[in-house]
Amino acid sequence: MAVQHEQRQRLTKGSTSAKLIFARNDSQEFFCGVGAASINILTTFPINKIIFRQQLSGIGASAAVRQLQAEGFLLLYRGILPPMLQKTVTLSLMFVMYDKFNRALCRNFSNARPVLRKTTAAVLAGCCEAVFTPFERVQTLLQSRHYHDRYRNTFHAFRELGGWGVPEYYRGLVPILLRNGPSNAVFFVFRDKLKDVFPRPDGPGVEILRNFVSGAVLGAVISTIFFPLNVIKTQQQSKVGGQFTGCYETFRIIYNERSRSLRAVFQGAHVNYTRALISWGIINASYELMKTFFYDNIDR
Repeated sequence: MAVQHEQRQRLTKGSTSAKLIFARNDSQEFFCGVGAASINILTTFPINKIIFRQQLSGIGASAAVRQLQAEGFLLLYRGILPPMLQKTVTLSLMFVMYDKFNRALCRNFSNARPVLRKTTAAVLAGCCEAVFTPFERVQTLLQSRHYHDRYRNTFHAFRELGGWGVPEYYRGLVPILLRNGPSNAVFFVFRDKLKDVFPRPDGPGVEILRNFVSGAVLGAVISTIFFPLNVIKTQQQSKVGGQFTGCYETFRIIYNERSRSLRAVFQGAHVNYTRALISWGIINASYELMKTFFYDNIDR
């Protein structure tokens, strides 16, 4: 009986330790994701606004910049609250849920190929992120000059959209799902592989550079591949009320409005490429730096 009691205590202690480690891992991923997203949004929001105007109106970068200059500095950061809330939560959720799904798949499907396991975990994490589509929805309305006089701020826009019902908050959900899952898969599958291409670091500065470059290259490639989905999403979410159009129908409308030119559909892609290069470089480098600084030192 004493032996059985000791075994039960050992099992209970082990189970409790595993739960504590699991929770601690989740808090680490969440905290570092919030920090990385905040740094990124504050740095790249003006660039993102230029891209948005190009996607919405099919204009060049210089014309978009002139629009923002005419509106003034006070309106430059108009609409930053929704992406700040959305990105800090969704980016941290992306890292947390990817880690959670990946570990669950490791336990239950230990014989599965790592690439398949990582891809599945990344796609599932992307689907979880889509819950926060209303933030992207409101950001789109606040960044559009057509709604400057209609919506005063983030909370006002959320309240006004509520009058149209819950589906209006999730206008543009399908292109977001089609973007999030596959782009997450590419990021998590190739992040470490791309990082290993560069020489091993001799110091912390080189390690930060490796993380920045690997994140930047992946972000730029991913944002370019999935750029048409963002154009579709922007067009769908720039409307309030009325019929919901599908991805194919929205793309057909955009294609015809822009003189049936794919080049015109990709208007703003080069600025988006630059923004993603900076953005995902910052996200990856700051995320890994925060994990090392706040947690690896503690673990030692």
